[in-house]
Amino acid sequence: MKFQNLCSPGERRRKLRNILRACALFMLAAFVLSTLSFQARAAGVRREVLRLHVVANSNNAVDQRAKYAVRDAILAYGATLFDGSINADEAEQTLAPHLAQLQTVAQQTLQNLGLHYSVHITVGTAFFNTRSYAEAGLTFPAGRYQAVQVFLGEQTGENWWCVMFPPLCLPAATPRNATTLDAVLTDGQLRVVQADPRFEVRFRVVELWENAMERLRGDA
Repeated sequence: MKFQNLCSPGERRRKLRNILRACALFMLAAFVLSTLSFQARAAGVRREVLRLHVVANSNNAVDQRAKYAVRDAILAYGATLFDGSINADEAEQTLAPHLAQLQTVAQQTLQNLGLHYSVHITVGTAFFNTRSYAEAGLTFPAGRYQAVQVFLGEQTGENWWCVMFPPLCLPAATPRNATTLDAVLTDGQLRVVQADPRFEVRFRVVELWENAMERLRGDA
């Protein structure tokens, strides 16, 4: 005796569509939950990291060289400040008394190069898109970070950046007892910064979200 399939072709197609729809919803839900977890860990990274950001006057060769000269002068002058002892929470309070001296050093560096445009240095929160730090093989997700920012002249040139805390700007000069990245980030947060953005689509999702939030802040 042969068993007959009691389902018509149409019913089988409907069942298959329902199964595929359920699988798609499950995969979407899993991706959303994974992205929310990634965003939470990215937020933790942003809270712990202090960045240094130098924006050049323009992209011509002279201004780009000046950007690096100012960077070197600031790092040299602030060697005792940027040794990993100032964390993101303490940055504004600790560095504010030194901003005038840092600005003088930067201005003198420009004058030595025969350049006379302005220098403006700030400490506070600033928005950054996703950026990879090739020297350390790390990627920092988009969002607002505590940062020391150095603006040169018209501020239209390419910028240079690094991480001041934990101290990644000048690894060779970092004291042996300086705080390391794995000392301030959890294992989950380390997995975020060590991920390859070419294969980690959640970096892009977080960046789109953070850019949208930044635009809303600007409109408020």
